[in-house]
Amino acid sequence: MSHRRPAGRTVTAVPRPDPPVTPSWKRSQRTPRPPRILFWTYDARSPSFRHRHRPLLALLADQGWRCRVEEIAKGRYFRRILRRRRELAQTDVLVLAKIKLGLGEPLLLTTLPTRIVFDFDDAIYVRQAARLESEPDRSSLRRIKFRHTCRLAHLVLAGNEQLASASREHSNWVETIPTSIDLLPVGEKKGTGRTLVWIGMPENLKYLELIRRPLTELQQLYPDLKLRVICSQPPPWPEANIEWIPWSEQVETPALASADIGLMPLTDDTWSRGKCGFKLLQYMSHALPCVASPVGVNRDIVRGGNTGFLARSELEWFSAIRKLLDDLHLRQGIGMRGWDHVRRHYNRDEIVPRTAALLSRLLQEDRPKAQGSSRWRTSSTTRPMLSPEKPLPWR
Repeated sequence: MSHRRPAGRTVTAVPRPDPPVTPSWKRSQRTPRPPRILFWTYDARSPSFRHRHRPLLALLADQGWRCRVEEIAKGRYFRRILRRRRELAQTDVLVLAKIKLGLGEPLLLTTLPTRIVFDFDDAIYVRQAARLESEPDRSSLRRIKFRHTCRLAHLVLAGNEQLASASREHSNWVETIPTSIDLLPVGEKKGTGRTLVWIGMPENLKYLELIRRPLTELQQLYPDLKLRVICSQPPPWPEANIEWIPWSEQVETPALASADIGLMPLTDDTWSRGKCGFKLLQYMSHALPCVASPVGVNRDIVRGGNTGFLARSELEWFSAIRKLLDDLHLRQGIGMRGWDHVRRHYNRDEIVPRTAALLSRLLQEDRPKAQGSSRWRTSSTTRPMLSPEKPLPWR
């Protein structure tokens, strides 16, 4: 049985109207989307993040970037990236703040258009020794993770030249960006000079053991001499005159400003040589004369007799501190020269804009090729595995 069209009836096809075409001059006037930058960190309250990235966030926001900070848990490899792939797909620049990627994680990130920045200011390719007499743990796994992260990154920002040298063999683009500090006007200190100060994390308290004997002997000579420790834990020194100030952002500045001499003892090992000497910058920003171990960048920041004293042995520590205790004019002169040295070389007003300019350059260039990108290349037909979670809002 055939289906015939009824006689005398004509069916006319109605053409669909073409979609409106936006003139080219209007398309060119569309406002581009603001660049988006995401910072991953283990602890946004850590000294490294507060002083390296928090000022940068403020400047980038003023320049029109949309910024986000996310604290991610250690471990949970693969899963921490899979759960965030939707957000990463909307991100122009991802900053790994002292975060090394786990094995295989670079493979997941190469499927995304995100530019990767690896920023670190410690020798995170080794593990800090738990005791003074121990050597840093040279774990092969830590070095492999560090190498893979450098290879994936399109830009590596290292806190000092020692760290930059460790990165250059694995990365095509490495910049040395020292940790900067905010400077306030200071005047000459006229105190008694009897307050020594040390500031740091609890895991670094062990370095004070290097100068325990000289400090005990100095306190016998100067009964009013005290060691101010700004830390979340006090050192277990019952025989010493210790003024413990639990650390907080609110007490840090006044506790340093009211001290007289800053101390930074260190062991000479791979971990310590990667340190960026930020304690010294904090002391000098308050015009405090410093005594430090001649390890790593300490030798560049402290210029013997000019911006402070370098001490290796217990006798040298004893002599340097005593010399400063006995001479007010020496303390004032070294303190002001140290303040000027920080102003010229570690000023936040100069270093933070320099970092922002590097990020803008990274964004404007064609997506640069990371050193390890060919090794992790995947098929262009690979479908991205998106997380069902909704992306977090951008500020």
